[in-house]
Amino acid sequence: MTKKTFIRAVEYWLPDATGSLLEFGGGFYGDAKRLQASSETLCFGRGEGLPGEAWESGHPVMLTNLQVSLFRRAAAALAHGLTSAVALPSFKGEQLSAVTVLFCGDDQDHAGAIELWHNDPLENVDLTLQDGYYGTTGDTFEFLSRNTSFRAGTGLPGRTWGSQAPVFMPDLGRGSGFLRADSAVKVGINRGFAVPCSSADGANYVLAFLSALATPIARRVDVWAPDALQSHLVHSFGFSEDDGAELAVAQDKLTFEGSLPGQVFGTGTPKLDGQTLLMPVGMQGVVTAVLGLTL
Repeated sequence: MTKKTFIRAVEYWLPDATGSLLEFGGGFYGDAKRLQASSETLCFGRGEGLPGEAWESGHPVMLTNLQVSLFRRAAAALAHGLTSAVALPSFKGEQLSAVTVLFCGDDQDHAGAIELWHNDPLENVDLTLQDGYYGTTGDTFEFLSRNTSFRAGTGLPGRTWGSQAPVFMPDLGRGSGFLRADSAVKVGINRGFAVPCSSADGANYVLAFLSALATPIARRVDVWAPDALQSHLVHSFGFSEDDGAELAVAQDKLTFEGSLPGQVFGTGTPKLDGQTLLMPVGMQGVVTAVLGLTL
């Protein structure tokens, strides 16, 4: 039996020809057919709905409760057991290229957490928690997370911030470098994954996913990054939950024009390849890698 993933559905929205609206670009919804049907005909202006709010604010926006007026598809989300979502704007320089939305779900048998970490360089040198959804993981782990901060290079969020590249931790037990390991293990969380987030407000953002054995973040996670000469993309990381192991890194060098990951890297625009979302990641309007999430 295939395990339910913590990320249940993905979609992305693209600016229209006039630059005044976000139009539906694509999505994979799995069993959430009602959400898919209600999404494909929508569009959003600045500040409208979750995608429009991310566009207007110029930074990631998390909803830890989808039953709010900002989320226009609340009934569909409730029908499919979707509990939280995060909208990630992508910028090439100062220009918005897309808004990607990731929907998450859990219940008593499927634990997971999603965190948005934030640093304003004018105010401090640490990453602090801007918002988080902790579902069934318990109050203790949430309290610890909300009272923890990270310097660049420390912990899962700090390592992601320091490298400005995705970081995957397959086992959050002792010795992993995950600073909340003891508390995470107690609530069943064993896997962590974080990505840098694009923004246009001058601040730094990192999105982190934490999941339990019964609820993998995604069925497969892949990362492509530029080679040393910045002339091609290479497959720098892969992890398959079906195999329960890190995948051998493909040696192929991908061109920016002739491959889907290369096109995502070059344009800053997500693409779908079957059940795989390919999305650009990076900070301050600079794409540093391409993330692949297979649901």
